[in-house]
Amino acid sequence: MAAAGERVFDLAAIAVSWFGALVIAGEAEASGRTSDGVTFFGLLLALAASTALWWRRSHPVAVAALFVPISAVTDFVGVAGSIAFYTLVTLRRGRVIGFVLVGTLLAALVYSRLRPDPELSTAAEFAITLAFSVATVALGLAMRARRDLVEVLRERAARAEDEARVRAERLRALERERIAREMHDALAHRISMVSLHAGALQIRPDLAPEDVAKAATTIRDSAHQALEDLREILGVLRAGEPGDGVRPQPDLKHLDELVAEARAAGVTIDFVDGLPGAPVGAGLGRTVYRLVQEGLTNAGKHAPGTTAHVELTGTPGGELHVLIGNPLAAGSRHASAPESPPGAGAGLVGLAERVDLVGGRFRHGVHRDSAGVLTFRLEAWLPWPV
Repeated sequence: MAAAGERVFDLAAIAVSWFGALVIAGEAEASGRTSDGVTFFGLLLALAASTALWWRRSHPVAVAALFVPISAVTDFVGVAGSIAFYTLVTLRRGRVIGFVLVGTLLAALVYSRLRPDPELSTAAEFAITLAFSVATVALGLAMRARRDLVEVLRERAARAEDEARVRAERLRALERERIAREMHDALAHRISMVSLHAGALQIRPDLAPEDVAKAATTIRDSAHQALEDLREILGVLRAGEPGDGVRPQPDLKHLDELVAEARAAGVTIDFVDGLPGAPVGAGLGRTVYRLVQEGLTNAGKHAPGTTAHVELTGTPGGELHVLIGNPLAAGSRHASAPESPPGAGAGLVGLAERVDLVGGRFRHGVHRDSAGVLTFRLEAWLPWPV
């Protein structure tokens, strides 16, 4: 479409040049400046040369230079020469514009000597040609600057669109990663519950059939939920919208369910909820949930038979303090190494990153209380906006 539009303008430029040649030839014939034969051949030359404007875009220098010697013998190509010179200025840069301008002025001097105007002096004719040529250069430069500006703006718009697309893809990837991390924590907790119940069945072969059936049901349900979580993690990591088919992640409202589930798995919990009941944001609630979940999972895995202490305190506008602690089990390999937390610590690294993202502080380790008992404490202080 753009090429077709340019060709329409080229045809229009040729038609305007032909019309201009006819008008100038008529005025020259009426004023008696040229004879009939000179007018005829000059008009044929002007009409033929004007046809070269068809190639003014592909060969602007050659077409503009063509009109320099022709304008020295006839002024019928004045309109065509101006169009060619204007096209040269808009498409080319550098000294070639100056060369064509000087050539045009010299050709005007030659023509004024060959066929002087009876009403104007040579200096006046030269001044008019110079003013017209300078105006053509100025107009061409202005149009070239406008075209360059439009091109720059178009490139910027395209680059901004590409950057926006890349940014959106990066945000989607980060969101998928965040959701997968959330679900990974939940999956680890489910598997830990399965392990705890299976271990209880192994070390208590004397359990009543009802207790065995109850533990088996819990193992089956936890395994089923673990499979569902794993399926969702794989779905989130695939390309697509991160929210498609993903269940809402648990937050502070699901904390009672988490504690009940851990108690059903055999973990003794002393739960102290000291929060005033003020609303807690979803992101902050998920962080608290994951902190308690990781603490209870560690307590069930590394300190079975002990009592896990969970305490939440704080006020809106201040900090929300989360504390999960449990005494170290007898014979634990950490009893003589207070600086080493139980377990591999991979979950604790994830918790530290999660707390850091919300602008909080995180601490964990083995401490000796006032009674000399070694306890593993997991603590976090989280900003609680009003």
